[in-house]
Amino acid sequence: MDSSEEHARCPARGTCPVFLAMSAGTVRYAPLCLCPALEGNLREEPWGTDSPPQPDQGLPPPLAAVPVPWKSTDPCQGHRESPEALVETSAGEEAQGQEGPAATQLDVLRLRSSSMEIREKGSEFLKEELHRAQKELKLKDEECERLSKVREQLEQELEELTASLFEEAHKMVREANMKQAASEKQLKEARGKVDTILFAEFQAWREAPTLDKTCPFLERVHREDVGPCLDFTMQELSTLVRAAVEDNTLTIEPVASQTLPAVKVAEVECSSTNTCALSGLTRTCRHRIRLGDSESHYYISPSSRARITAVCNFFTYIRYIQQGLVRQDAEPMFWEIMRLRKEMSLAKLGFFPQEA
Repeated sequence: MDSSEEHARCPARGTCPVFLAMSAGTVRYAPLCLCPALEGNLREEPWGTDSPPQPDQGLPPPLAAVPVPWKSTDPCQGHRESPEALVETSAGEEAQGQEGPAATQLDVLRLRSSSMEIREKGSEFLKEELHRAQKELKLKDEECERLSKVREQLEQELEELTASLFEEAHKMVREANMKQAASEKQLKEARGKVDTILFAEFQAWREAPTLDKTCPFLERVHREDVGPCLDFTMQELSTLVRAAVEDNTLTIEPVASQTLPAVKVAEVECSSTNTCALSGLTRTCRHRIRLGDSESHYYISPSSRARITAVCNFFTYIRYIQQGLVRQDAEPMFWEIMRLRKEMSLAKLGFFPQEA
């Protein structure tokens, strides 16, 4: 290699050696490869500014138009190719340069078409999935709404039931408190105000209940209430009525509104419907009495009926006590007997219900 030839580095590829041909006054650059950064940039530079350029002596013509590549055999040496090979290489690279963009553009079009097809299919699939998800969501919303209505209905029914139960419980408690207060009041009155002797006689009778008039309790009731209540003007009939009441053989029945035929009735009527058989007063008689198994009937006025009914109610209650049908303490029993005695006293005085 001439001493005037040196190697330079390609600025684009870094390690591409460049042959520098130096002649008198000029430096020629010949790249060893087709470096894009150096193609078309081959130029001549003056060797000296003061001396004019001189023709080369014994050197080939400059290759200013055609770049001369160098093949590197080792990092430090290389050889020059012929001009014909350089021309063929340039033509092949130019043809490849023309075919490369067209093929690349075709590949890009194919990729774009495939991408659009995949995108369309993916879009359709996503739309179907979205539609199915929306349908399922709508069904779930409807089910949630139905369950919500059922829950609200159950909550309302439970609330109403709870309120009803509380109201019923409060009512029962209130009634129990009222009964307790009434019982305490009656007990207080019994201990502080009713006759203690009468209550003691009742307790003694309650221990061994009997209908014998000789016991102190019943003897007092007969003397103070039963006797005066059944003491009518007609003494003989009054005695019979009293005996029938004590024996529980007296019958009271309403008077028929129409008179029955004589062939069907074989009864003996001892009074008229306008005169009371016990008081002898002229009154409208709506009831009549019968004593025992007798066929005789006696018409009585409403006042006489109320007096007989009050005495019958008293004897019915003490019979229930005697038979063990009344399950109460001594105080409630005593106050019930006092109420029945009060009714006998009122009936004796002429106070009785209008329906009597």
